[in-house]
Amino acid sequence: MNTCKTMVTPLSAVDLALVNGWQHDFPLVREPFACIAQALGLDESDVLSSYARLQREGVVSRIGGVFAPGAGGAALLAAMSVPAQRMGEVAAIVSAHPGVNHNYEREHQWNLWFVMTGRSAPEVTAAIDALELATGLTTLRLRMERAYRIDLGFDLRHATAVQPMRSARAVQTEAIARDAWPLAQCVETGLPVMARPFDGWADTLGSAPGHVLDTLQCWLETGTLKRFGVVVRHHELGFMSNAMTVFDVPDALVDACGEALAQQPGVTLAYRRERASQWPYNLYCMVHGTDRAIVGKVIDRVTAAAGLGPHPRSVLFSTRRFKQTGARRFRGLADAPSQAVVAGACHAVV
Repeated sequence: MNTCKTMVTPLSAVDLALVNGWQHDFPLVREPFACIAQALGLDESDVLSSYARLQREGVVSRIGGVFAPGAGGAALLAAMSVPAQRMGEVAAIVSAHPGVNHNYEREHQWNLWFVMTGRSAPEVTAAIDALELATGLTTLRLRMERAYRIDLGFDLRHATAVQPMRSARAVQTEAIARDAWPLAQCVETGLPVMARPFDGWADTLGSAPGHVLDTLQCWLETGTLKRFGVVVRHHELGFMSNAMTVFDVPDALVDACGEALAQQPGVTLAYRRERASQWPYNLYCMVHGTDRAIVGKVIDRVTAAAGLGPHPRSVLFSTRRFKQTGARRFRGLADAPSQAVVAGACHAVV
């Protein structure tokens, strides 16, 4: 596995406006890029070329959606305890699996953390079983029980997420009907950068553009889609540090604490997961920032503000990012798109 130094991409004022301002509320109209151009006083051709370039540079992962956990398919957070001398080998095996969309080394005995996604829970379970067989290592399997916040869209002009984030609504999301999965696959893959991108989706699906747009709007209104917009790669934009903080909270208190966490400035993800053998923690939050010290200060502040000071916790800073791509909860593993970006064993902290 090749090592690499991840380059931070400086953004011009125009690039920042295109990236920062449209992480949420991307125009669900037939000519969205013309709409953005009009809002920013730009030419549509310049907007299209800029988004295409930002994708090539790895700043923008895709223009698409983030689905609620109950929308369909399956995903599972897993961790391995990997001997230091085997980390490169094992990380490469894990990253090679097409269902793995995130794979990081973290500071802990359980030091390799990845997310396996697939079209069903049995498919995900079988995939992790196969990785255990291939590596000879057991995994922690940590199923999500409730999301308090799963939206990584935040203001990129600051050293961390300075504003309280949009928390997840406590609703029971209905699974997307199977006949709508082809559109969900498009949302996962990302919008083509062209003048009428939703027309392109409609042609592929044998549908009408209006029906595609209405369905996306309905998914947003019901919480099936948590957001539709520009999905950025934060590390490439200078957010070089992140930490997953885990808490052991009594079950009777965890929802109140999780909801409080989701409202704290600086928290970028918050969710409850089931406990596991050798892993007592049930409440998780993520904090992203431009350096470790900033992230550490945010963690201390939000821990106190959410009333979590008395509860056992562990802070797991990321040290290497091996893979980061979009999820494949609706797409088959065999037909995964080739455009997914694998970060490699970058030495910079993520």
